[in-house]
Amino acid sequence: MAYSDMNMDIAPETGLSSETASGEELYRVGLAYSEGVDCEQDIVAAHKWFNLAVLKGYDDAKICREEMADLLEKEDIKAALQAARAWLQLAN
Repeated sequence: MAYSDMNMDIAPETGLSSETASGEELYRVGLAYSEGVDCEQDIVAAHKWFNLAVLKGYDDAKICREEMADLLEKEDIKAALQAARAWLQLAN
């Protein structure tokens, strides 16, 4: 599935809440998307989850986020950032 086809409720299958998810949990979701573990590989989604992990203070995700960014076009990075903001807005 193309990233743009994903529901904007953003991976409800993770069961994570933007209010309570830890940086490590968000990082693990990023790893799953980056490797295609139990989901289709999606580096845009991986970038989003790594970015969220960094925002929650999980510094190890910075390297992974940079690696994903190196593989993406500018438009894809913008989409990942928008998706991260949208996920955070779900708490409000």
